[in-house]
Amino acid sequence: MDARKLAVQLLMQTEKQNQYSNLALDHALDQSNLPEQERRFCAALYYGVMERRITLDYILRHYSKKKLHQLDAAVLQILRIGIYQLKYMDRVPDAAAIHTCVALTRSFRKSSASGFVNAVLRQYVRDEKKVPESDDPLEAASVLYAVPIWLEKKLVQQYGKQAAHAFLENALQTPPITIRRNVQMGDAVAFQKAVPGANPHPVLPDAYLLHGTNVKTLPGFQEGWFHVQDLASQFCSLAVGAKPGETVLDLCAAPGGKTFTIAQYMQDTGTLLAFDLQPARVSLIQEGAKRLRLHCITAAQGDAAVYREELPKADRILCDVPCSGLGVIRRKPEIKEKNPAELAELPAIQLRILETASQYLKENGTLLYSTCTVLKEENEQVVRAFLRAHPDFEAIPVLPELGAPFDAPMVTLLPQFYNSDGFFMAKLRRKSKQQKEGK
Repeated sequence: MDARKLAVQLLMQTEKQNQYSNLALDHALDQSNLPEQERRFCAALYYGVMERRITLDYILRHYSKKKLHQLDAAVLQILRIGIYQLKYMDRVPDAAAIHTCVALTRSFRKSSASGFVNAVLRQYVRDEKKVPESDDPLEAASVLYAVPIWLEKKLVQQYGKQAAHAFLENALQTPPITIRRNVQMGDAVAFQKAVPGANPHPVLPDAYLLHGTNVKTLPGFQEGWFHVQDLASQFCSLAVGAKPGETVLDLCAAPGGKTFTIAQYMQDTGTLLAFDLQPARVSLIQEGAKRLRLHCITAAQGDAAVYREELPKADRILCDVPCSGLGVIRRKPEIKEKNPAELAELPAIQLRILETASQYLKENGTLLYSTCTVLKEENEQVVRAFLRAHPDFEAIPVLPELGAPFDAPMVTLLPQFYNSDGFFMAKLRRKSKQQKEGK
């Protein structure tokens, strides 16, 4: 099997089974025997089509005499791959891209569609690979940024056109691979020897940038010198403020990146209880903690929305709630095509989890509410609703020592700031008895 055929199969599978793109791709590449260059090419095609599907389908509707929903699933994905190569992959000659797509129809036993695929792609090339213009500004923006109209509209309403479009432009770029050094293993000099390809991140200590597609095969990974963690997530771990010897709860923890970094801030002492709703995902935390040689972490299955009397009162709580995930669409492009009606149900769930989490917090303890989305109804609005109902809590600056924008009680990180994922944090403190009594 070659890279193109695997990409077509993956695209059909992801669309049919509603899978996360990163998990589907990682699994397929691990099962394949493709050489490294072909693996990279397959990933580029797969993610490229996932990211640009709205734009690709807009172009195809202009050139295909058949309705796209009437096309065979394999033929539709072959056409999308063809347009993507012609439009966005300069290193693939036009004739070669068309030829391989025609060959793919035969590979999938769709020879009867080979002439149709050839005609559509050749006509697109004859028209100088232009994207047909739209008279509707909303549709034009949707096509330009490959984003649903409802989402472009919402982001513009909440952040203004300039910031919203910068966010959407960034979502079409390749995200960096950011890792966190395991400070328990040794100092920075020893780390650089163990992981020679890592470059210090200019923004945050102990954060590094890596290049490569398969992090698990890089030097130092299996030995526990680092774990993959986006910069925004590292800021979140820092903002929890955990100290050695404390009791900390991480209530929606899988796959565990924040948990691992928090444990290192605790110098692997104290008690760090990490929970996730799905037992299979709990094992990810356990395996990661074992690889990183972190012993203060206890991972278990648990529903963050259900209060458990047996849990201890905590000094710090991380409440990284399930969300729409729109801050990470450059990593999981399928997220932007979720049904907005389903997303409307999330704030009630998030508030319920926050309400439950707050019950575990000690007096003067701090709780960090976070999401990997940028929608205000899942972020600021949830926190404000909680504070209105809980006068015994107050919002405090997230990371005042870092200055703006972290010196506010609620912080939204947009990717264009630090090239991190989109992320939200709010820091809450349970007031002491003296504060509540006004003394």
